[in-house]
Amino acid sequence: MKYATGALSSLLLVFAAAPALAAALQVAPVTLEIPPPGATSVVTLKNGSDRPLTAQLRVVRWRQVEGQDDYESTEAVVASPPVVELSGNQNYTVRIVRADQSPVAEEESYRLIVDELPTAGAPGARAVNLLLRYSIPVFFYAPDAESPKLAWRFREKDGRIVVTLRNDGGRHVRISALKLKDRSGAVASFGGGLVGYVLPHSEVRWTSQLAKGFAGDTAALSAMSDQGPIDAEATAER
Repeated sequence: MKYATGALSSLLLVFAAAPALAAALQVAPVTLEIPPPGATSVVTLKNGSDRPLTAQLRVVRWRQVEGQDDYESTEAVVASPPVVELSGNQNYTVRIVRADQSPVAEEESYRLIVDELPTAGAPGARAVNLLLRYSIPVFFYAPDAESPKLAWRFREKDGRIVVTLRNDGGRHVRISALKLKDRSGAVASFGGGLVGYVLPHSEVRWTSQLAKGFAGDTAALSAMSDQGPIDAEATAER
């Protein structure tokens, strides 16, 4: 089983004047996708150290508003139990439950937030304690949902390229290794790894590294997605 150990997490540092203790909490899987009529799934928490730790879990609703991710509290999906105490080298399975009994009419998107909590009295006073936060995508699929329907646009802003991806389909899309190339061969790169997700009937904007001399009304776009490779044309915004 693949455990998330960094790509979906942010490190919270408690500063002191000595070597760091490696963060112990790991979570698997890194994404939850629940097809209809399913209403439950599970994640496994793993304590990879010899010391005990406590993890707190909560679920937030995930939407995308004006090109940005937006999160809000919800009781429609819950983690059970919401707090887990793990002994050294222990695994624990947590259930993720859609409490809403109504059928899923269109894809529902959430984030499972898993926080490693500070442990009183440990580690030593001169150590740096690294506490992990994981943000795990959770998707409940609707029956017969339409595949992602993508439209790409781009514009130049302050010497960088901003790409907008619109998804008018009924399922999310996961984008990685995104690149844009103009007719002269100039390339705007958005990194070789995960760029982000675009939810159904939403759009998201991403900004490239510096891209001098990028011009033209159209550009060739390449990327990887959870649906396979993407080769498309992006249109310049005017």
